[in-house]
Amino acid sequence: MAAKRGLYANIHAKKKRIAAGSGEKMRKPGSKGAPTAANFKRAAKTAKKKTYGGAVKKKVVRRKKKK
Repeated sequence: MAAKRGLYANIHAKKKRIAAGSGEKMRKPGSKGAPTAANFKRAAKTAKKKTYGGAVKKKVVRRKKKK
């Protein structure tokens, strides 16, 4: 059995279809069938860290140079 696609994968797929001219619209927050805040919290728990070349990329802090 194949794994189901995640919440964000479905959102991005729908936005792509809308941009291509499908005529669909995104549901408003709170409307029937729209993802709830609990859905987003649950999706955040299962999110995978982005990897670059097999290693997790560390956040780079860039500082402004003084003039």
